[in-house]
Amino acid sequence: MNPSTAFATVVVDELIRSGVREAVLAPGSRSTPLALALAAADRDGRLRLHVRIDERTAGFLAIGLIRGTGLPVPVVTTSGTAVANLYPAVLEASHSGLPLVVLSADRPPELRGTGANQTTDQLKVFGDAVRLFHEIGTPSKQVGQVAYWRSQVARAVSTAVGARTADPGPVQLNCPLVEPLVPTDDGDWPEPLDGRTTGPWTSVHATGAQPSAVAPGPKTVVVAGDGASQAARLAAEAGNWPLFAEPSSRARTGPAVISTYRLLLAATSIGEEIERVIVFGHPTLSRPISKLLARPEVEVIVVAPTGLWPDAAHRAASVVTGLEVIGTDGTDWLDRWQHADQIARAAMDKVLTGGLSGPLVAAVLGEVVGADGMLVVASSNAVRDLDLAPVVPIRTVANRGLAGIDGTLSTAVGAALANAGATYALVGDLAFLHDYNGLVIGPAEPRPDLRIVVLNDNGGGIFATLEQGGGDHADYFERVFGTPHNVDLAALCAATGTPHQKVETADQLREVLARTVAGIDVVEVRVDRSAHRALHAELHQAVSQL
Repeated sequence: MNPSTAFATVVVDELIRSGVREAVLAPGSRSTPLALALAAADRDGRLRLHVRIDERTAGFLAIGLIRGTGLPVPVVTTSGTAVANLYPAVLEASHSGLPLVVLSADRPPELRGTGANQTTDQLKVFGDAVRLFHEIGTPSKQVGQVAYWRSQVARAVSTAVGARTADPGPVQLNCPLVEPLVPTDDGDWPEPLDGRTTGPWTSVHATGAQPSAVAPGPKTVVVAGDGASQAARLAAEAGNWPLFAEPSSRARTGPAVISTYRLLLAATSIGEEIERVIVFGHPTLSRPISKLLARPEVEVIVVAPTGLWPDAAHRAASVVTGLEVIGTDGTDWLDRWQHADQIARAAMDKVLTGGLSGPLVAAVLGEVVGADGMLVVASSNAVRDLDLAPVVPIRTVANRGLAGIDGTLSTAVGAALANAGATYALVGDLAFLHDYNGLVIGPAEPRPDLRIVVLNDNGGGIFATLEQGGGDHADYFERVFGTPHNVDLAALCAATGTPHQKVETADQLREVLARTVAGIDVVEVRVDRSAHRALHAELHQAVSQL
């Protein structure tokens, strides 16, 4: 067995021993040993392999698989620009705390700086975005290699999942591989390639921390940002406090949730009474929340189990690892928010009874997906539309680490492959176009049951609701912010053999969404971008009159 084949065999085996059950591969020559080892593991049923021709798609497919399974997922590329194309996914994984394991194949170090084909400096190419970088020494046929390879893989995976730090995130193992890159008959390896009898080479255990006690007193609300978890819901319910939960918080359920919190904060005076905010996760959606967290008279407590914490306004009074609520607010504070929420919801529903709009589509989709479903939602307007929808305890997946629209379809495909049932996605037209390659899936690859709902307003609809959408910038708005594209989405879908249907009414949308999800299909909903600003102003006005 030659060194590159031995290396790849050991690395894939150790990845599996460390908990890997899904892997993503983008084709290339230098990564051949790893590709063959992954294919063999897939054939033997030890993991499931997914192959994509575009590294950007591959990276976000891995992100989706991680979000769907909670397990580390390796993505393998060849050398050169292939590695750099993973950067957006690595950044999303870094800011979202997702255990993405990059295995970047490389030429031997002696070829760097010589002009050798597809050779560049891949050392720490992702900078500080990865929790760990290590370049594996060029494999050679000598005793001690197996322990070295296995220990480095075990260390990388444990770092990626945050076993010791509680700070999960992406890692990179750069893998210089020498020819021959395919299996050869080179005689026996000088030591056994086997790992431990059971489990990974190195078993890494978590460190512990005591929760901090918080008692009732000030008028308190709980803000649950992206990835907050059920801890936010439990804290709100234990304290009898209002819960402002973003769709991807994993806490948007239970009696304390205030579904119209954004409008209540922006359009009414009840938010001015808030004296303390307890923050879980990474809040990113709402300007009213950002303003609340920046108010100097409000005490901000951040619950952050990792070494990092969100505090964009620099107002956090304390940062705690965990929270123990030691009493219940006995006032009518939560009752008042719940009452305001009910009235605001009724006012919003009256405004949204007109034609199709983003918030209405999100609400209809929430009804259909239901508590047992999974919904992947794109950044920009789509996730904000969902944030305004009535509360349904949907399992929601969103790339909110950096809140980019790139890679959304590939994330949705990965999440759907990891999900046991039907999966839905809500995306805007620009997010759809940005990752259209995510629909390019080879005939031998596993295919998910995924229905993609595209809110097509022919451009950058979110800018119509921001300062740029005001009359002062009308001369430039369409070209530099609205960015109309006039793309025929049905034709794009036809190119990949993806079923497509356009709907024009809410009833038609409900009918189409109620059909069984089998394979990937696309439902296109055309909405009027020019009406966005007026719609949001009308919602604000309706709630302000409560």
